[in-house]
Amino acid sequence: MAKFLFVPPQTSTTRQWAATVSSQVREMQVVVAETQDDALREIAEADAAFGTLTPELVGRANKLEWLQAPAIAPPAGYYFPELQAHPVVVTNFRGIFNDHIAAHIMMFVLAFARGLHRYFPLQLQHKWAPDRLDTGVVHLPNSTALIVGVGGIGAETALKCAAFGIQVLGVDARLRDSPPGVMELHRPDRLDDLLPRADFVILTIPHTPETEGLMNAARFARMKRSAFFINIGRGMTTRLADLDRALREGTIAGAGLDVFEQEPLPSDHPLWSAPNVLITPHTAGFGPYLDDRRLEIIVDNAKRFVQKQPLRNVVDKALWF
Repeated sequence: MAKFLFVPPQTSTTRQWAATVSSQVREMQVVVAETQDDALREIAEADAAFGTLTPELVGRANKLEWLQAPAIAPPAGYYFPELQAHPVVVTNFRGIFNDHIAAHIMMFVLAFARGLHRYFPLQLQHKWAPDRLDTGVVHLPNSTALIVGVGGIGAETALKCAAFGIQVLGVDARLRDSPPGVMELHRPDRLDDLLPRADFVILTIPHTPETEGLMNAARFARMKRSAFFINIGRGMTTRLADLDRALREGTIAGAGLDVFEQEPLPSDHPLWSAPNVLITPHTAGFGPYLDDRRLEIIVDNAKRFVQKQPLRNVVDKALWF
């Protein structure tokens, strides 16, 4: 019988998940470790695990074949060298946020297209100051969106953009074929060439060694002065000081941000008062059914594991996603 270890810390939710796996996958012995000492004792005989491992746990995980990560993109440091070197296969929760985050991205796109970034501050000032007729609007069928990262979230966003008539360019490190809604698919090394074509530059990529600081002063300078930047992926992909400068100098027209290099964004950070910025506090993924979706992946992968079938959402540990 395969042993599936839930490593600490535990919550009422993880305990419920463990109980569900135990009841639905009879070929598995499910163990819930409440303390680190419990985990260190149990990991030596574990075939599978859920949660965040430490180097000490990995050092004792002689039988471990599968690790379910607790997030789509765990914090930097999750894929430490010992875990990367271990033969364990890591899976994540990729796919559970696609609809919620794509809707959040479209909120930013539509807000910028219709001038909400200008009118909302005026509302707070009780000012009636409409733009001249036929100005202050991005006509979406004449616009182009560049989606950097066309995985599940990016592909769902491409469909929604296409429904509004937006021409979609995609950049992705893994895909070879364009998902529906993407007119052109390019490799990451084409990013600099594509930035000047976009009216909306949308980042959905995870934080990896390759993507850290991807959007910086040089890349903002390649965007149209009329273009908008949207980041709902990970904050470390974008240099906020460079973005703040680009907004204040008019290098780009505006930014919609849900993630930041430092979270929470400090109350005295200049971005709060930068022109044409819409900020949400890392809530793009909020919505119903998320824990149900997480549990469905855990149970499905547990069944696949005991049946020796390919696992869902396998991660490239060296790339962190």
